[in-house]
Parts: sequence; structure tokens; C-alpha cells
Amino acid sequence: MRSLFATLVFLGLVALGAFWWISEPKPLDVARLNDIKGDPARGKLVFDAGGCSSCHQSPGQQNRLLVGGGLELKTPFGSFFVPNITPHTVFGIGKWSTADLANALKAGLSPDGQHYYPAFPYTTYAHMRDQDIADLMTFLRTLQPLEGNAKPHNLQFPFSYRRLLGVWKALYLDQSPIVDDPKRSKEWNRGHYLVDAMAHCAECHSGRSELGGIDEKYRFAGGPDPEGKGMVPNITPGEGGIGSWSKADIVELLTTGLTPEPDEVAGSMAEVVKNMAELPKEEREAIAEYIKSLPPRASPPKK
Repeated sequence: MRSLFATLVFLGLVALGAFWWISEPKPLDVARLNDIKGDPARGKLVFDAGGCSSCHQSPGQQNRLLVGGGLELKTPFGSFFVPNITPHTVFGIGKWSTADLANALKAGLSPDGQHYYPAFPYTTYAHMRDQDIADLMTFLRTLQPLEGNAKPHNLQFPFSYRRLLGVWKALYLDQSPIVDDPKRSKEWNRGHYLVDAMAHCAECHSGRSELGGIDEKYRFAGGPDPEGKGMVPNITPGEGGIGSWSKADIVELLTTGLTPEPDEVAGSMAEVVKNMAELPKEEREAIAEYIKSLPPRASPPKK
């Protein structure tokens, strides 16, 4: 009996040690980014392609460059409140280095080593290139500093225990770079990078597992709206998707918000369109080129 107890204690300690190791925040060695000269004009493009305003724009006003945060994001796990990303040195990210921003985007970590929740779509931003991150930081430093902190997240246990996010990242965070396909066109490769490293289309347009990670068989195939407002559309050529849409139709939607039916997008997608409309037309065309090439997938069942 004593031997069995000792064995169980040993196995428990091993399990606890494994959990602690897996869940430990793992910052990247990205100090090199602090030496990269950023271009604010290019940074504005990254800001728009990445949809920064959609979440970080201060509610109740129309200036998309006033990114003082405060928006509430309702999810099945609770409510997240979006932070201030202006260059304010107390309330925003004014004390951050470019390496700090890189660790936030690519590792989902704050400068003090805390896990960020994936309501911040770092699972997509993890593929961003160093120069784009440097450009984005240079642009963010040009914005107006704003006072004010967002509310703390309102999450139930165990989701409020951030250490668990280290295990979640081990399952779902892929930090591999996006490599151009030499068999594809320059436009397609640009669209691939824009969609899968910055615009984070899959973050909304995919079915998810019970743990909140993207279910690969439903990537881009739509899924339940996290705020409980019906289904997010399937954007593949699969059943229930947008296979009948032309490339020009997709560009039109990203420019004006109008679909071929015709209809007009609303909700969070309307905010996405405002971001996409700021991009040069060739960037929207590249996104459309890539979206048209997605493998067809059936939409996930409604829950």
C-alpha cells in the first residue's frame, strides 16, 4: 500500500513537472528586431492588413487611428477587453521595444512574460516577417498617445488561469514562416502571406475545437460566430461557400462591403472591410487570388 502511494505521488509530481514545463512562457530571441529600421508608410499598410483598428479602436468615435482600446469581445469563454496600443508610456505600449512587439505577435507574450489569450490572433501574426513587425512598430509610435486602460478580462475558472495557455499554445501555436511557392504567381504568394500572416481571415472563418483552436478540417469553412450571432460564412469553394464568386466579386466585397447577391456585410465584417479598403487595390486583388485557390471544404454543422 505504501509502495502504491509512493508511486502515485511520483507520477503526480512527474505530471505536474511536465505541465509546468509545457505551460511555461517561452519568449523568442528577437532582440535583432530592435536594430531594424522601420518604415511608417509600410507600417500603416501592416496596421490596415492586420485589422488593428477593428479591435483596438476606442469605442464611440470614428477615428480609426485612436486605438485606445476598451472594446468588449464576447466569447464562450467569457469577455475579453481590448488593450490600449497607443504610444502612451503609462496606459499604452510607449515603453515597448520592437522585440516586445514581436514577442506579443509571434509568441503571444507580454513584455513581462505573461501569456496573452488568443482572442488576440497571434496564431496568425506568428507568421509575420521581421521587417513588417519593425514597420508596424514605427507606425504605432506615430499615433496619438491616449490615456485609459481597458477593463480586466471577465473569465470563469479555469480559463482565468493564464498558465493553461502554455498548454494551448503547444497544441495550436505554429510559428513557422510562410515560404513563397515558386510554382505560384507573385500575386498568389502575396495573397497567401496577407491572408495567413496578417489579415487573419481563418481566425473568424473557421470551425473550432472545444478548446478554441482552429479545427483544420474546417479551416476557412466558416463556423459559429463566437458572439453567438449565427454562423460566420464559409469562404472556400466548398458546399455553402463562395465557389460561384469571381475574383472581382471578392475584391468588390473587400472594397465596398457589397456581395454579388447583392447584399451588404454587417457586424465585425463591416469593420474588416474598412481596413481592407485602406489597402492598395493590388493587395485586395492578391487576397482574392489566394482565397479563390482555397481547397473546397464543407461547412461545420451548426451547434
